[in-house]
Amino acid sequence: MPHSAEAEGFKLVPLGPSLVGMDFDAYMSSIEHLQKTFSRSPNWPHKGISSVDALRDMENEEARFKNRQSFAYAVLTPDGSRERGCVYIAPSAVNGYDAVVRMWVTKADYDAGFDAELYKWVTDWIQTAWPFKTVAYPGRAVDWETWDALVAANKAASKTETP
Repeated sequence: MPHSAEAEGFKLVPLGPSLVGMDFDAYMSSIEHLQKTFSRSPNWPHKGISSVDALRDMENEEARFKNRQSFAYAVLTPDGSRERGCVYIAPSAVNGYDAVVRMWVTKADYDAGFDAELYKWVTDWIQTAWPFKTVAYPGRAVDWETWDALVAANKAASKTETP
């Protein structure tokens, strides 16, 4: 599992408390955009997120990364001065997939075409630098409706298998 990565125009570093201000500024600049493209929910991000909430989230992301439970990366400009988005890699709860990769970019970066560039780079990076055989990209390679149905079916199957 790579700790960080660099590409032309951006670099990936693990999310953690040292990035809380930059991360907060990035997602708060794009609330409506992210609610439609990433979370598909008014629950995140929203205007009521406090600095304490943001710090707790970064501490949790850092702990999951260190414990190899999931891997959350900030996508920064090459000089590290601004967050352009995030990439999240986690085990899949859906049978047939080893991992789930989700990502977002700020509205400004989306409008500049960076979302497509990042997605292409990330799919190549996952294929060459990670040990996964089958990776789901919800909202991208698998549309949200199909992904939600797969998650629901997997949950239903898990409940019927448990004695």
